[in-house]
Amino acid sequence: MFAYCPRQNLGSEHLENTLGRHRGLPLHNIPVATYSMISPLGGNNAPPEGSPLARAVAWLLRAQLPGGYWNAPVETNCCMEAQWVLAMTFCGLYHPKTKGVVDYIVNAQRPDGSWEVYRHAEQGDINTTVECYAALRYAGFPPEEKMLRNARRWLLANDWTDKIRVFTKYWLALFGEWPWEHTPDLPPEIVYLPKWFPFNIYHFASWARATIMPLAIVSAEKPVKPLPPHLRLDELFPAGRDAVDYRLGRNIAAPLFSWSKFFLATDKLLHAYSRLAKGAPLRRSAKKAVLAWILSHQDEDGYWGGIQPPWIYGIVALHVLGFSPRQTNMARALNAPNLHWSEETPGGTRIKATESPVWDTMLAAGALLAAGQTPGNGELDRAIDYLLDKENRHYGDWSQLAGRMTTPSGWAFERANRFYPDIDDTAVCIVVLRRYRSLLGPEDERCGKIDAAVERAQNWLLAMRSRNGGWGAFDKDNTRAIIAKLPFCDFGEVLDPPSADVTAHVVEALAACGYDRDHPVMRQAIRFLYDEQEEDGAWFGRWGVNYIYGVWCVTTALLAAGETAENPRLGRALAWLADRQNDDGGWGESAASYMQPGLSGRSGASTASQTAWAILALAGADGRYEKEIRAGVTFLERTQTGDGTWIEEEFTGAGFPGYGLGAKIDLRKGRPLPQGKELSRGFMLRYGYYCHYFPIMALSRAGKLCKG
Repeated sequence: MFAYCPRQNLGSEHLENTLGRHRGLPLHNIPVATYSMISPLGGNNAPPEGSPLARAVAWLLRAQLPGGYWNAPVETNCCMEAQWVLAMTFCGLYHPKTKGVVDYIVNAQRPDGSWEVYRHAEQGDINTTVECYAALRYAGFPPEEKMLRNARRWLLANDWTDKIRVFTKYWLALFGEWPWEHTPDLPPEIVYLPKWFPFNIYHFASWARATIMPLAIVSAEKPVKPLPPHLRLDELFPAGRDAVDYRLGRNIAAPLFSWSKFFLATDKLLHAYSRLAKGAPLRRSAKKAVLAWILSHQDEDGYWGGIQPPWIYGIVALHVLGFSPRQTNMARALNAPNLHWSEETPGGTRIKATESPVWDTMLAAGALLAAGQTPGNGELDRAIDYLLDKENRHYGDWSQLAGRMTTPSGWAFERANRFYPDIDDTAVCIVVLRRYRSLLGPEDERCGKIDAAVERAQNWLLAMRSRNGGWGAFDKDNTRAIIAKLPFCDFGEVLDPPSADVTAHVVEALAACGYDRDHPVMRQAIRFLYDEQEEDGAWFGRWGVNYIYGVWCVTTALLAAGETAENPRLGRALAWLADRQNDDGGWGESAASYMQPGLSGRSGASTASQTAWAILALAGADGRYEKEIRAGVTFLERTQTGDGTWIEEEFTGAGFPGYGLGAKIDLRKGRPLPQGKELSRGFMLRYGYYCHYFPIMALSRAGKLCKG
């Protein structure tokens, strides 16, 4: 048993005038945009007592936590739990959470024996199933156990050794189940590459960068934990281990003279170099530099970057370097599940891939404002105070390439993530703060604090704008496509290029701060959005599933910026959305649409969150879609639970679509990472309150129709 850390309470220069405040007006003189996702359609401040909207608001107020925030469950796939078990086994540690984690894995198995990336996927996922299988075996389950027999049958039938990704190979290599020489070499010397070099760590997406650093330590050391014979996974190699073709890239269909082939050859040279460099001064120095980066980037709650991969690989890397479980950084990381990085469910203990208290709180506050709540409401006031307290004033990794000319600001997704404020969160938070600020009296002492925070945040957003006029999620101009050709980069997205949905939220935020569509920044952003529009009128959803989310984000932003439904391109998007309505009045789209565009907008059962997005978008069409909105509202009212919320099992949040480039690609011409509709290189999420605060916004926006 290791020692735990005590619980902790976690607590610019202006740009040029052409990028500054609209027409030089102070923020308190700028009217809030007439259309936004949180603008109520009805005129009453409070919904009628006992109405679906009133019951939903009451549920949300009850769900607020004592600190003034909301923190919904975040569900992903069982790689999170499997890797926890594998890490504890590798490090030789006992953790009291492990039994519950194992229970969660057992209860998440599909009837066919596999485990999936998102609920109701058409088939299971190779990587998740391999990792869950190994975790259960190392937890003591014998291979004759029925659930393992079913899983093994499924893996062998699907040729698992030919299809697993690099991350899964690393986990197997840690236990001697896969040869290290046939995993991509990730030399720690990468930390020394200059910023002008394509493979400098700051040209990787933030999540990839934070994962690469601990894996560079693991790759350099290539450790193997010996296992007793009864725990070896020999049964997964029925023809013998020597019969497996372990070579990297054997299935890559690329010309001989191509970047893919070049990097495969380079990987062989790196392996040779690593054998020679072991113990050499440069290698020792590089490992120290990587370790210093890892230790300096750890947040107070024990995680790195607020996401699971850097955390779990950070634990393994520190163990490999000899850190005791009682050493401060290691103890803090091991204690994370005892804070807020795990949650108990009826099926067992879930290890969180991320947590979303800041995101949840700004969306919940936006929902309350939409429903007519005003300053003086204790729950709303506490939420605003929480958000103001969570402004990120730290020079994070974004400043490495964006520079330090702008005062740091923004909001991260999670409660303790210092290094990665999120452009999407920041934009939405500005909209919420501006709406709240517009309801305050002129003498209210909170006015100045809100104005200052919004001023800093909007300047930070402008500094993070990419050259093409759009915004990514965490960095600017994170678009070096050559990075995705590295053999290491087969797990999902390694780039963070501008996307339509994030850009749309920034456009809405700038509109809330007084920018109109004629402002140079807005003109370029709107041009970017129209350039991203699909032929059928829809927009791709990078961070939400999928085209329904994209259309909602972009149409809301364009309307806030002054566009109207008379614009044929905007009108085509709204018509596309109306045409996707299901017979039950709702809207639903499966994550499978990321790999089969023909499924866009209508490939899943109706969900509360996607129905709400559609209603919010169509409500801006000047009454043209009253019939569709009424049907959507009826769906929400009919599916609301007795206590005022909605049940949604589907995953409507996206982490990685699994293309490799971090951006929408034309599946007719492009070559995404090898996967089908199961999204084996993808990463989907279910945000527990998406099915609640978005319906509140939608019912509020459609308030006049609700009364009809």
